[in-house]
Amino acid sequence: MADITTRVYLSPYGNLILGSFANKTCLCNWQNKANKMAIEKRLMKHFDAIFTTGNNALLDKAASQLDAYFNGDRTVFTLPIITAGTDFQKRVWQTLQAIPYGQTRSYAQLAQGIGNDRAVRAVANANAANALSILIPCHRIIGTNGKLVGYAGGLAAKQGLLKLEQTPN
Repeated sequence: MADITTRVYLSPYGNLILGSFANKTCLCNWQNKANKMAIEKRLMKHFDAIFTTGNNALLDKAASQLDAYFNGDRTVFTLPIITAGTDFQKRVWQTLQAIPYGQTRSYAQLAQGIGNDRAVRAVANANAANALSILIPCHRIIGTNGKLVGYAGGLAAKQGLLKLEQTPN
């Protein structure tokens, strides 16, 4: 059985668990996330791997890029990533990655972006299943009315991330 190497990253909005598998980033998840265990079980099953605490060059690079992001010096991540999910979830996550830094979309717009206007609830569920918070920017999704709605790291973290992305460098 292979390993998913993990370490804690202290962000300004709460702790993130960073994980790598097969030299790719597979996890950047809020430590206090309600469905954290479901995501971890999905990763273990998909990769036939177990979680081990440690560090490696890729996790150091991820931490460095996150530091730059939180300092307002990085708008795009250049880490190799690997996702574990259904084809539908992967399509949603790819569409999330196309949302430019500093911009937001609604769940309805995200559903339109994958070509299925009626899949708003399924899109929201895929968004919640994202194991790569910030790297796959699910925080950029807001309610149709423009209000902040659920976020794995909490609404204060979501508000902080969106504010960070609105602040000129």
